[in-house]
Amino acid sequence: MKIAVIGGTGLIGSQVVDILKAAGHEAEPHALSTGVDLLTGEGLASALAGADVVVNLTNSPTFDDASLAFFRQTMDNLLEAAAKEGIGHAVVLSIVGAELVPELDYYRAKVLQEDILKEGPVPYSIVRATQFFEFMDAVLSWTADEETVRLPATPLRPIAAADVAQAVADVAAGSPLGGTRNVAGADVFPLDELGRITLAARGDKRTVTTDDQAGMFSAVKGDAIIPKDGDDARIAPTRYRDWLAA
Repeated sequence: MKIAVIGGTGLIGSQVVDILKAAGHEAEPHALSTGVDLLTGEGLASALAGADVVVNLTNSPTFDDASLAFFRQTMDNLLEAAAKEGIGHAVVLSIVGAELVPELDYYRAKVLQEDILKEGPVPYSIVRATQFFEFMDAVLSWTADEETVRLPATPLRPIAAADVAQAVADVAAGSPLGGTRNVAGADVFPLDELGRITLAARGDKRTVTTDDQAGMFSAVKGDAIIPKDGDDARIAPTRYRDWLAA
């Protein structure tokens, strides 16, 4: 198949392209750097010309309420162009449990993105993933100083970006789900413990202090952003400690 990967030069997108090409598909990466702007629609028609599938991995430049307008505009542009081109499958990447954390603007924006896709004219699939291993450095930086990192004890089931990319590629190469596939990492950790594991593996002597008011994940109630029994989540093979040690 010919698969257009919008956001195909980023952390997930570049790996999705490689996986799809290795499987024999004609996967083309598109991004601002290749002349495709999903926000304005520039270059979109040519990017989708002749494609069987479009995968949207673009992300809002901010996590605040401006992300809602970003996802509304980009999804409207994408679905209009995809329908004109007769594309038979649109795939987006979202977040496990996003609808359960309405206090976070970005999570509400991702739910909006999903809803626009569901209501649109193109057969669709949604891949929902848990938090990436690769984002831990950013999470630590939000509430850190030279001696201490403050983190809530929010339960997470983090996943390697490579495993997310594989899940997205698998879905893109298949028939439209008309629904959602959840993917998560192998282990559940409280975020504060995850911080301690990360710092210890890197020889970082800072102390992690449990603070349930600290950082973005303090808005998460209980285990809202890990898959529940009955979610039929795919559990990825890569373990966080093994990934840190690699």
